[in-house]
Amino acid sequence: MRDLLFKNLTSDDKRRRIITSSEVVEREGMRSVINRHFVCMIKEINDSEVQRHEPYVHVLKEHNSREQKEKFFCKIKGSVCAVNSGKLFLILFVHSLKISLIATSQGLVR
Repeated sequence: MRDLLFKNLTSDDKRRRIITSSEVVEREGMRSVINRHFVCMIKEINDSEVQRHEPYVHVLKEHNSREQKEKFFCKIKGSVCAVNSGKLFLILFVHSLKISLIATSQGLVR
């Protein structure tokens, strides 16, 4: 069994975009849930306003053998400067990925 959910939200002025997807798969006694999230914002800036944001990476992994669960989470933040038609833009973005693996009751062996 596989369930997919996909959302693509864009602001009216097209300066902010949020893309999310969720996938649930149940196979061989294991349920995996994968959530992806992407946010992108674009701001027009002046040369004097250029401020580089430090990149950020956060990774978390949890394993619980008693409950037969495993989780993984990764979040990446960053920014990029770009020039288009002589205008300077700051592009801010955040990516996140969350994966959960859970043993279903049919797959449990005791």
